[in-house]
Amino acid sequence: MTTMTQQASEITGGVDTHKDTHTAAAADAAGRILGSAQFPATATGYAALLAWLRTFGNLVLVGVEGTGVYGAGLARHLTAHGVAMVEIDRPDRKTRRWQGKSDPVDAEAAARAALAARRTGIPKQRDGQVEALRALRVARRSAVSQRANTQRQMKALVVTAPETLRAALRGLSDRQLLQTCAAARPDPARAGDPATATRLALRALARRHQQLTAEIADLDTLIEPLVEAINPALLALNGVGPDVAGQLLVTAGQNPDRLRSEAAFAMLCGAAPLPASSGRTHRHRLNRGGDRHANAALYRIVLCRLRWDQRTRTYAARRTTEGMSKKEIIRCLKRYIAREIYNALNPPSTPAKTTPGTA
Repeated sequence: MTTMTQQASEITGGVDTHKDTHTAAAADAAGRILGSAQFPATATGYAALLAWLRTFGNLVLVGVEGTGVYGAGLARHLTAHGVAMVEIDRPDRKTRRWQGKSDPVDAEAAARAALAARRTGIPKQRDGQVEALRALRVARRSAVSQRANTQRQMKALVVTAPETLRAALRGLSDRQLLQTCAAARPDPARAGDPATATRLALRALARRHQQLTAEIADLDTLIEPLVEAINPALLALNGVGPDVAGQLLVTAGQNPDRLRSEAAFAMLCGAAPLPASSGRTHRHRLNRGGDRHANAALYRIVLCRLRWDQRTRTYAARRTTEGMSKKEIIRCLKRYIAREIYNALNPPSTPAKTTPGTA
Protein backbone atom coordinates (compact mmCIF):
# COMPACT_ATOMS: atom_id res chain seq x y z
CA MET A 1 0.00 0.00 0.00
CA THR A 2 1.21 3.47 -0.83
CA THR A 3 2.09 5.49 2.25
CA MET A 4 1.27 9.15 2.86
CA THR A 5 4.98 9.99 2.53
CA GLN A 6 5.17 8.34 -0.85
CA GLN A 7 2.02 10.13 -2.02
CA ALA A 8 3.44 13.48 -0.88
CA SER A 9 6.61 12.86 -2.85
CA GLU A 10 4.75 12.44 -6.15
CA ILE A 11 5.17 15.64 -8.15
CA THR A 12 3.23 16.97 -11.13
CA GLY A 13 4.79 19.70 -13.25
CA GLY A 14 3.22 22.38 -15.39
CA VAL A 15 4.97 24.43 -18.08
CA ASP A 16 3.90 27.62 -19.83
CA THR A 17 5.93 27.79 -23.04
CA HIS A 18 7.15 30.83 -24.97
CA LYS A 19 9.61 31.45 -27.78
CA ASP A 20 12.59 32.37 -25.59
CA THR A 21 11.68 31.13 -22.12
CA HIS A 22 9.61 28.42 -20.41
CA THR A 23 8.08 28.90 -16.97
CA ALA A 24 7.61 25.75 -14.88
CA ALA A 25 5.65 25.08 -11.71
CA ALA A 26 5.64 22.04 -9.42
CA ALA A 27 2.59 20.77 -7.53
CA ASP A 28 2.25 17.96 -4.99
CA ALA A 29 -0.41 15.24 -5.01
CA ALA A 30 -2.85 17.55 -3.20
CA GLY A 31 -2.46 20.32 -5.79
CA ARG A 32 -0.36 22.60 -3.58
CA ILE A 33 2.15 24.65 -5.58
CA LEU A 34 5.69 23.99 -4.36
CA GLY A 35 7.48 26.55 -6.50
CA SER A 36 7.89 28.10 -9.95
CA ALA A 37 10.91 29.09 -12.01
CA GLN A 38 11.81 30.31 -15.49
CA PHE A 39 14.26 28.62 -17.85
CA PRO A 40 15.63 29.44 -21.31
CA ALA A 41 14.06 27.62 -24.26
CA THR A 42 17.28 25.82 -25.17
CA ALA A 43 18.63 22.29 -24.79
CA THR A 44 20.45 23.38 -21.63
CA GLY A 45 17.30 25.03 -20.34
CA TYR A 46 15.23 21.89 -20.93
CA ALA A 47 17.70 19.82 -18.90
CA ALA A 48 17.72 22.41 -16.10
CA LEU A 49 13.90 22.54 -16.05
CA LEU A 50 13.62 18.76 -15.74
CA ALA A 51 16.30 18.63 -13.03
CA TRP A 52 14.54 21.42 -11.10
CA LEU A 53 11.19 19.60 -11.15
CA ARG A 54 12.83 16.43 -9.88
CA THR A 55 14.28 18.22 -6.86
CA PHE A 56 10.79 18.29 -5.32
CA GLY A 57 10.27 14.52 -5.45
CA ASN A 58 9.22 11.76 -7.81
CA LEU A 59 8.10 13.44 -11.03
CA VAL A 60 5.13 11.44 -12.34
CA LEU A 61 3.60 13.77 -14.92
CA VAL A 62 4.24 17.06 -16.72
CA GLY A 63 1.55 19.19 -18.37
CA VAL A 64 2.88 21.33 -21.21
CA GLU A 65 0.97 24.06 -23.00
CA GLY A 66 1.80 24.24 -26.70
CA THR A 67 3.71 21.00 -27.35
CA GLY A 68 3.34 21.53 -31.09
CA VAL A 69 4.70 25.08 -31.19
CA TYR A 70 7.00 26.72 -28.63
CA GLY A 71 6.97 23.61 -26.46
CA ALA A 72 8.02 21.18 -29.22
CA GLY A 73 11.67 21.09 -28.15
CA LEU A 74 10.79 20.57 -24.49
CA ALA A 75 8.31 17.84 -25.42
CA ARG A 76 11.01 15.97 -27.34
CA HIS A 77 13.38 16.31 -24.38
CA LEU A 78 10.83 14.98 -21.88
CA THR A 79 9.92 12.08 -24.18
CA ALA A 80 13.61 11.17 -24.61
CA HIS A 81 13.96 11.01 -20.81
CA GLY A 82 10.86 8.85 -20.33
CA VAL A 83 8.76 11.51 -18.59
CA ALA A 84 4.97 11.10 -18.85
CA MET A 85 3.48 14.17 -20.49
CA VAL A 86 0.09 15.61 -21.44
CA GLU A 87 -0.94 18.54 -23.63
CA ILE A 88 -2.73 21.31 -21.71
CA ASP A 89 -5.40 23.49 -23.29
CA ARG A 90 -5.22 27.15 -22.42
CA PRO A 91 -7.44 28.19 -19.48
CA ASP A 92 -10.92 29.38 -20.36
CA ARG A 93 -11.72 33.08 -20.25
CA LYS A 94 -13.73 32.90 -17.03
CA THR A 95 -10.80 31.31 -15.17
CA ARG A 96 -8.39 33.91 -16.49
CA ARG A 97 -10.68 36.75 -15.44
CA TRP A 98 -10.59 35.45 -11.86
CA GLN A 99 -6.94 34.43 -11.65
CA GLY A 100 -5.26 37.01 -13.88
CA LYS A 101 -2.59 36.35 -16.49
CA SER A 102 1.14 35.80 -16.00
CA ASP A 103 3.66 33.09 -16.85
CA PRO A 104 3.83 31.67 -13.27
CA VAL A 105 0.02 31.71 -13.00
CA ASP A 106 -0.32 29.87 -16.32
CA ALA A 107 2.34 27.33 -15.29
CA GLU A 108 0.55 26.67 -12.00
CA ALA A 109 -2.75 26.28 -13.85
CA ALA A 110 -1.08 23.78 -16.22
CA ALA A 111 0.24 21.72 -13.27
CA ARG A 112 -3.19 21.61 -11.62
CA ALA A 113 -4.90 20.76 -14.93
CA ALA A 114 -2.47 17.88 -15.50
CA LEU A 115 -3.00 16.61 -11.95
CA ALA A 116 -6.80 16.72 -12.32
CA ALA A 117 -6.72 15.38 -15.93
CA ARG A 118 -8.86 18.37 -16.94
CA ARG A 119 -8.75 19.64 -20.56
CA THR A 120 -5.74 17.46 -21.32
CA GLY A 121 -4.68 15.18 -24.17
CA ILE A 122 -1.76 13.03 -25.26
CA PRO A 123 0.54 15.16 -27.43
CA LYS A 124 1.71 14.15 -30.88
CA GLN A 125 5.09 12.51 -31.23
CA ARG A 126 7.32 14.69 -33.38
CA ASP A 127 10.31 12.47 -34.06
CA GLY A 128 9.15 10.20 -36.89
CA GLN A 129 8.17 10.07 -40.53
CA VAL A 130 4.91 11.96 -39.97
CA GLU A 131 6.85 14.97 -38.68
CA ALA A 132 9.01 14.83 -41.82
CA LEU A 133 5.81 14.69 -43.88
CA ARG A 134 4.40 17.70 -42.03
CA ALA A 135 7.50 19.78 -42.83
CA LEU A 136 7.30 18.93 -46.53
CA ARG A 137 3.58 19.72 -46.61
CA VAL A 138 4.18 23.13 -45.05
CA ALA A 139 6.43 24.03 -47.99
CA ARG A 140 4.00 22.56 -50.52
CA ARG A 141 0.96 24.36 -49.11
CA SER A 142 2.87 27.64 -49.20
CA ALA A 143 3.89 27.08 -52.83
CA VAL A 144 0.32 26.19 -53.86
CA SER A 145 -1.04 29.31 -52.14
CA GLN A 146 1.56 31.58 -53.73
CA ARG A 147 0.96 30.06 -57.17
CA ALA A 148 -2.77 30.69 -56.93
CA ASN A 149 -2.13 34.24 -55.76
CA THR A 150 0.28 34.80 -58.65
CA GLN A 151 -2.34 33.70 -61.17
CA ARG A 152 -4.93 36.01 -59.63
CA GLN A 153 -2.50 38.92 -59.88
CA MET A 154 -1.90 38.16 -63.57
CA LYS A 155 -5.61 38.19 -64.33
CA ALA A 156 -6.05 41.45 -62.43
CA LEU A 157 -3.25 43.03 -64.49
CA VAL A 158 -4.89 41.86 -67.73
CA VAL A 159 -8.19 43.48 -66.70
CA THR A 160 -6.53 46.86 -66.13
CA ALA A 161 -4.00 46.65 -69.00
CA PRO A 162 -4.03 49.11 -71.93
CA GLU A 163 -6.68 48.15 -74.44
CA THR A 164 -4.36 46.72 -77.12
CA LEU A 165 -2.67 44.39 -74.62
CA ARG A 166 -5.93 43.56 -72.91
CA ALA A 167 -7.56 42.60 -76.21
CA ALA A 168 -4.65 40.30 -77.06
CA LEU A 169 -4.64 38.47 -73.73
CA ARG A 170 -8.19 38.41 -72.38
CA GLY A 171 -9.36 35.54 -74.64
CA LEU A 172 -6.50 33.19 -73.74
CA SER A 173 -6.90 30.19 -71.48
CA ASP A 174 -4.91 30.05 -68.26
CA ARG A 175 -2.26 27.80 -69.82
CA GLN A 176 -1.98 29.97 -72.94
CA LEU A 177 -1.77 33.13 -70.85
CA LEU A 178 1.10 31.73 -68.80
CA GLN A 179 3.02 30.52 -71.86
CA THR A 180 2.49 33.76 -73.78
CA CYS A 181 3.50 36.03 -70.91
CA ALA A 182 6.53 33.90 -69.93
CA ALA A 183 7.85 33.99 -73.52
CA ALA A 184 7.32 37.75 -73.97
CA ARG A 185 10.32 39.98 -74.82
CA PRO A 186 9.38 43.51 -73.69
CA ASP A 187 12.07 46.21 -73.83
CA PRO A 188 13.21 47.06 -70.24
CA ALA A 189 14.37 50.46 -71.48
CA ARG A 190 10.73 51.42 -72.03
CA ALA A 191 9.58 50.49 -68.51
CA GLY A 192 8.04 53.96 -68.15
CA ASP A 193 5.40 53.06 -70.72
CA PRO A 194 2.29 51.50 -69.07
CA ALA A 195 1.88 48.82 -71.73
CA THR A 196 5.55 47.78 -71.56
CA ALA A 197 5.56 47.86 -67.76
CA THR A 198 2.47 45.62 -67.73
CA ARG A 199 4.18 43.16 -70.11
CA LEU A 200 7.27 43.11 -67.86
CA ALA A 201 5.13 42.48 -64.79
CA LEU A 202 3.16 39.72 -66.50
CA ARG A 203 6.36 38.03 -67.64
CA ALA A 204 7.78 38.11 -64.11
CA LEU A 205 4.57 36.68 -62.66
CA ALA A 206 4.29 33.98 -65.36
CA ARG A 207 7.85 32.82 -64.75
CA ARG A 208 7.26 32.83 -60.99
CA HIS A 209 4.18 30.65 -61.60
CA GLN A 210 6.31 28.20 -63.59
CA GLN A 211 8.96 28.08 -60.88
CA LEU A 212 6.35 27.39 -58.21
CA THR A 213 4.82 24.63 -60.35
CA ALA A 214 8.22 22.96 -60.64
CA GLU A 215 8.74 23.34 -56.88
CA ILE A 216 5.39 21.69 -56.15
CA ALA A 217 6.23 18.81 -58.50
CA ASP A 218 9.57 18.30 -56.74
CA LEU A 219 7.87 18.21 -53.34
CA ASP A 220 5.26 15.76 -54.62
CA THR A 221 8.00 13.34 -55.65
CA LEU A 222 9.14 13.36 -52.01
CA ILE A 223 5.70 13.33 -50.37
CA GLU A 224 4.00 10.54 -52.31
CA PRO A 225 6.46 7.70 -51.48
CA LEU A 226 6.62 8.92 -47.87
CA VAL A 227 2.84 8.68 -47.50
CA GLU A 228 2.92 5.23 -49.08
CA ALA A 229 5.59 4.10 -46.62
CA ILE A 230 3.74 5.46 -43.57
CA ASN A 231 0.27 3.99 -44.23
CA PRO A 232 -0.42 2.21 -47.55
CA ALA A 233 -3.87 1.14 -46.29
CA LEU A 234 -4.97 4.77 -46.16
CA LEU A 235 -4.05 5.34 -49.81
CA ALA A 236 -6.00 2.24 -50.78
CA LEU A 237 -9.30 3.83 -49.67
CA ASN A 238 -11.65 5.15 -52.33
CA GLY A 239 -11.13 8.86 -52.96
CA VAL A 240 -7.95 9.15 -50.89
CA GLY A 241 -4.90 10.42 -52.79
CA PRO A 242 -1.43 11.38 -51.53
CA ASP A 243 -2.42 14.96 -50.68
CA VAL A 244 -5.54 13.99 -48.71
CA ALA A 245 -3.78 11.06 -47.03
CA GLY A 246 -0.83 13.27 -46.10
CA GLN A 247 -3.09 15.79 -44.39
CA LEU A 248 -4.97 13.11 -42.43
CA LEU A 249 -1.70 11.50 -41.33
CA VAL A 250 -0.38 14.86 -40.10
CA THR A 251 -3.64 15.54 -38.24
CA ALA A 252 -3.51 12.16 -36.47
CA GLY A 253 0.23 12.39 -35.77
CA GLN A 254 2.96 9.77 -35.49
CA ASN A 255 0.99 8.14 -32.64
CA PRO A 256 -2.64 7.92 -33.87
CA ASP A 257 -3.40 5.54 -31.00
CA ARG A 258 -3.49 8.66 -28.80
CA LEU A 259 -6.99 9.19 -30.21
CA ARG A 260 -9.15 7.15 -27.86
CA SER A 261 -12.00 6.50 -30.34
CA GLU A 262 -13.27 7.22 -33.82
CA ALA A 263 -15.62 9.78 -32.27
CA ALA A 264 -12.59 11.64 -30.90
CA PHE A 265 -11.00 11.61 -34.36
CA ALA A 266 -14.23 12.94 -35.90
CA MET A 267 -14.25 15.74 -33.33
CA LEU A 268 -10.60 16.49 -34.12
CA CYS A 269 -11.54 16.82 -37.80
CA GLY A 270 -14.58 19.01 -37.03
CA ALA A 271 -16.86 16.32 -38.48
CA ALA A 272 -18.79 15.44 -35.31
CA PRO A 273 -22.20 17.20 -35.21
CA LEU A 274 -22.81 19.10 -31.99
CA PRO A 275 -26.16 18.78 -30.14
CA ALA A 276 -28.20 21.98 -30.12
CA SER A 277 -31.45 20.76 -28.56
CA SER A 278 -33.65 22.57 -26.11
CA GLY A 279 -37.09 21.66 -24.83
CA ARG A 280 -39.09 20.09 -27.63
CA THR A 281 -36.48 20.99 -30.23
CA HIS A 282 -34.08 18.17 -31.03
CA ARG A 283 -31.39 18.97 -33.56
CA HIS A 284 -27.65 19.13 -34.19
CA ARG A 285 -25.60 22.02 -35.47
CA LEU A 286 -22.50 22.34 -37.62
CA ASN A 287 -19.17 21.85 -35.84
CA ARG A 288 -16.84 24.71 -36.81
CA GLY A 289 -13.99 23.51 -34.56
CA GLY A 290 -11.25 20.99 -35.10
CA ASP A 291 -8.53 20.88 -37.74
CA ARG A 292 -10.02 22.69 -40.73
CA HIS A 293 -7.41 21.25 -43.12
CA ALA A 294 -8.49 17.74 -42.09
CA ASN A 295 -12.13 18.76 -42.49
CA ALA A 296 -11.36 19.97 -46.02
CA ALA A 297 -9.64 16.64 -46.75
CA LEU A 298 -12.78 14.74 -45.71
CA TYR A 299 -14.84 17.08 -47.89
CA ARG A 300 -12.70 16.26 -50.94
CA ILE A 301 -13.16 12.53 -50.29
CA VAL A 302 -16.93 13.04 -50.14
CA LEU A 303 -16.99 14.97 -53.43
CA CYS A 304 -14.93 12.28 -55.13
CA ARG A 305 -17.21 9.49 -53.93
CA LEU A 306 -20.39 11.39 -54.78
CA ARG A 307 -19.16 11.51 -58.35
CA TRP A 308 -17.56 8.08 -58.81
CA ASP A 309 -18.80 5.70 -56.10
CA GLN A 310 -22.22 4.17 -56.82
CA ARG A 311 -22.93 3.17 -53.21
CA THR A 312 -22.32 6.72 -52.01
CA ARG A 313 -24.53 8.10 -54.77
CA THR A 314 -27.29 5.67 -53.81
CA TYR A 315 -26.98 6.74 -50.17
CA ALA A 316 -27.18 10.43 -51.16
CA ALA A 317 -30.27 9.78 -53.30
CA ARG A 318 -32.00 7.96 -50.43
CA ARG A 319 -31.25 10.74 -47.96
CA THR A 320 -32.47 13.31 -50.47
CA THR A 321 -35.86 11.57 -50.69
CA GLU A 322 -35.98 11.74 -46.89
CA GLY A 323 -35.82 15.52 -47.10
CA MET A 324 -32.17 16.21 -46.30
CA SER A 325 -30.31 18.97 -48.11
CA LYS A 326 -27.05 18.36 -49.97
CA LYS A 327 -25.05 20.11 -47.25
CA GLU A 328 -26.61 17.90 -44.57
CA ILE A 329 -25.87 14.77 -46.62
CA ILE A 330 -22.24 15.83 -47.04
CA ARG A 331 -21.94 16.35 -43.27
CA CYS A 332 -23.29 12.84 -42.64
CA LEU A 333 -20.88 11.36 -45.18
CA LYS A 334 -17.93 13.19 -43.63
CA ARG A 335 -18.81 11.65 -40.27
CA TYR A 336 -18.98 8.16 -41.78
CA ILE A 337 -15.72 8.64 -43.66
CA ALA A 338 -14.00 9.89 -40.49
CA ARG A 339 -14.84 6.50 -38.95
CA GLU A 340 -13.36 4.70 -41.94
CA ILE A 341 -10.19 6.83 -41.84
CA TYR A 342 -9.79 6.18 -38.12
CA ASN A 343 -9.94 2.43 -38.70
CA ALA A 344 -7.26 2.75 -41.38
CA LEU A 345 -5.06 4.74 -39.00
CA ASN A 346 -5.75 2.36 -36.09
CA PRO A 347 -6.63 -1.05 -37.55
CA PRO A 348 -9.16 -2.70 -35.20
CA SER A 349 -8.48 -6.13 -33.77
CA THR A 350 -11.88 -7.27 -35.05
CA PRO A 351 -13.45 -6.44 -38.44
CA ALA A 352 -15.36 -3.17 -38.32
CA LYS A 353 -18.93 -2.91 -39.52
CA THR A 354 -19.26 -1.57 -43.05
CA THR A 355 -20.75 1.91 -43.11
CA PRO A 356 -23.68 2.20 -45.57
CA GLY A 357 -22.92 4.19 -48.67
CA THR A 358 -19.28 4.99 -47.89
CA ALA A 359 -17.39 2.09 -49.42
